[in-house]
Amino acid sequence: MAIGRSRSRGHRSAAPTERDGAEGACLVRVVEGGDADCAPAGTTPGEALELAARGDGRMAVLLYPDTTSTAVQELADAWDLHPVLVEDLEHGGQRPKLERYGDVLFLVVRSAHYDDAREQVDLAEFHVLVRPGAVAILCQDGLWFDGTPASALVDPDSAAGERAVAALLEGELTQLGPEAVAYRLVDRIVDGYVPVLQGVAVDKDEIEKQVFSADPAVAERIYRLSQEVIDLQHATSWLIDVLASLRGGFVKHQVPEELQTYLQDVADHLDRVSARIAEYREALAQILNVNATLVAQRQNEDMKKISGWAAILFAPTLIAAIYGMNFDAMPELHWSFGYPLAVVTMVGFSVALYFVFKAKKWM
Repeated sequence: MAIGRSRSRGHRSAAPTERDGAEGACLVRVVEGGDADCAPAGTTPGEALELAARGDGRMAVLLYPDTTSTAVQELADAWDLHPVLVEDLEHGGQRPKLERYGDVLFLVVRSAHYDDAREQVDLAEFHVLVRPGAVAILCQDGLWFDGTPASALVDPDSAAGERAVAALLEGELTQLGPEAVAYRLVDRIVDGYVPVLQGVAVDKDEIEKQVFSADPAVAERIYRLSQEVIDLQHATSWLIDVLASLRGGFVKHQVPEELQTYLQDVADHLDRVSARIAEYREALAQILNVNATLVAQRQNEDMKKISGWAAILFAPTLIAAIYGMNFDAMPELHWSFGYPLAVVTMVGFSVALYFVFKAKKWM
């Protein structure tokens, strides 16, 4: 696994949308009674608020598959957003956080999708605005939380896009108001962490086997997977703080009890995910240590063999060096058995040392 990841890369050209010629891609749905219906093509953020105000229990949901400056400014003008909030919306690459500007709740969350072929975790950033009667979801990276291109959300002929919208907006929970949509989005994102962890677990098991096969490339693979796990841990740890802040405002903002229970369940799920991520990070650190130990052992074995052969070659080299000095007063040079004896001695020493090192498992 590795990172060509979708980290908030800034604003790009908007994908084709129902609003021909508009720079900001926006799909507006009106949710009532647990059902989500498309608003007329070209509905503006201001008109979406008007649609939501036409009946009790109605709300408008605006989905921006690709955030642009024009789309953000149009939303800011219609919703009278705080300038600081507008600046945040125009810049991606933010950590998960929760902020309130008057009656507008600003939520930043990150989803994760695992690309097993590249061994990479792709993180996608979402900016969520919640206000009475309306929710706006801005996809900073052009991806939906399941890895599907967010442009499918604005394509009425896309079955995948319709399923994605229905999974988020339809059902009894959305009858509890805009907060329910934000909570469900967080729930889907947390659910998406599970298959990512499954992919990480598979690669971790493969790496454990690879470590003991003496593959020199395994160290790089461990480092890369560790970085992916660290990035995922950052996303989840910050999201834990976000959920804690949401739960802390239950009483002040009069959140329905059913939504409180729902968010508590999401928080419990996230805690389990976070614990597993911490386990994988620790496991990878241990695997890296084991790999370093095995590499050191293999190097030590190699040094033993090198030292053994150096010692074996040292004995004949020493004898040859002595009798190669050609001094006149060297009686063995004129002895008939001098040469055979020197050769036998060199071979004898070499053979003896070989068996000694062999017995000590240095060879």
